[in-house]
Amino acid sequence: MSLLLVGVSHRTAEVPVLERVAVSGDDTRKVLDDLLTGEHVTEAMLVSTCNRVEIYAVVETFHGGLTEVTDVLARHAHAEVSDLTDHLYVHYAGSAVEHLFSVAAGLDSMVVGEAQILGQLRASYAEARELGSAGRVLHELAQQALRVGKRAHAETGIDAAGASVVSEALADAEAALGTLEGRRALIVGAGSMGALSAAHLRRAGVAETVLANRSEANAERLAVSLRAEGAAARATGLDALRREIAAADVVVACTGAVGTVVGEEDVRGALAARDARPLVVCDLGLPRDVDPRAADLAGVTVVDLAALGERLRSASAGRAVEEARAVVAEEVRAYFAAQRTAEVTPTVTALRRRAAEVVDAELLRLTGRLPDLDDHARGEVAQTVRRVVDKLLHTPTVQVKRLAQAPGGDSYAEALRELFELDPQAPAVLAATETVPGTVPGTVPVATTSVEPGDDVDQALSGGRR
Repeated sequence: MSLLLVGVSHRTAEVPVLERVAVSGDDTRKVLDDLLTGEHVTEAMLVSTCNRVEIYAVVETFHGGLTEVTDVLARHAHAEVSDLTDHLYVHYAGSAVEHLFSVAAGLDSMVVGEAQILGQLRASYAEARELGSAGRVLHELAQQALRVGKRAHAETGIDAAGASVVSEALADAEAALGTLEGRRALIVGAGSMGALSAAHLRRAGVAETVLANRSEANAERLAVSLRAEGAAARATGLDALRREIAAADVVVACTGAVGTVVGEEDVRGALAARDARPLVVCDLGLPRDVDPRAADLAGVTVVDLAALGERLRSASAGRAVEEARAVVAEEVRAYFAAQRTAEVTPTVTALRRRAAEVVDAELLRLTGRLPDLDDHARGEVAQTVRRVVDKLLHTPTVQVKRLAQAPGGDSYAEALRELFELDPQAPAVLAATETVPGTVPGTVPVATTSVEPGDDVDQALSGGRR
């Protein structure tokens, strides 16, 4: 079994495409269930954020797994696979691991270095475990990715490259308004993005933050936490949107809902009830929360993911990025070195078991030949023989584990099996009965494949349907 990643992100698709494939919280269970009904997918994890949708799947075969994953993604988007092909990227085995580590480190984010992605990955992994779609392969991999992300943020200056999409959007809002200090803010949505927006607005010195949410109770909980930090905050329902927009200077919409939440008529009606003050609307929802026509209204500035992506796509964070990339490269090497060592371990165990069987057989033969040998002498002989065998096996077993850490290291395990006539199935049986010969229990093979957007994905899909 190997790891397959199929994704669409801000790097390969415009916002309209991302909106089509975006998976809301309510649909996550169905998508994961659909993935696991296929014969080639055994584990799955879905990462859906404001600028990416990625499916990590443990698959029996590359082409079979790719076909099943892309079919599920296309059905969810109500599209043909061919409609998505030009926007998909595919990574397989080692390449998929490297991509996940890069995502965790913030290297693949719209705002390079954003720390929010770690929380999003953690939530995606927790949801996959709760729904039963993540097994030991994804468990191990997700835990490692989260550790890599924490290390990259702790040891490099990648955090300074950009806090989040929220901070960038509010920076645009501040530029349009002159300052956020003393302004009135409306946040539509009380989830993690809403909480992050509220924290940024509080630090910017807004006079009041109003939280509007479908569940007013959830909005009230966030308002309570803001008031505990000394901020002026209150909660309301979505039925008060027009009135609250009329009073606000900046609106941040980030509900994660499917369909428009803030309509053009809401904004138009709010403008009629206010003075000529400018209004900035930050639409951070995927799909969009705000009707795009609101941007055409006089006095309204709309900052959305499309505009942010265009500006940030070519942004560079210089040395910090290079340091974070070095961390990821080191961790990828260490990950696969550990996998290769784990692959050799069952063979070493089988070798030592074979040696123990030979020693036991010879000691039994000795008992038959020298039945009068006293127990003390018999024990000394047995201990001496076992010590000799252990010393003879020590160097080759240590060396084979060391040599196995390099690419192609599995050949040394194969050499041991050939030299000592070990059963080729013995390592798999000793490790785990469900392990497929030639793979590492609980891990993925080290061969890597990376397929970029466009024709290569089309070719791969064609190959999977022959």
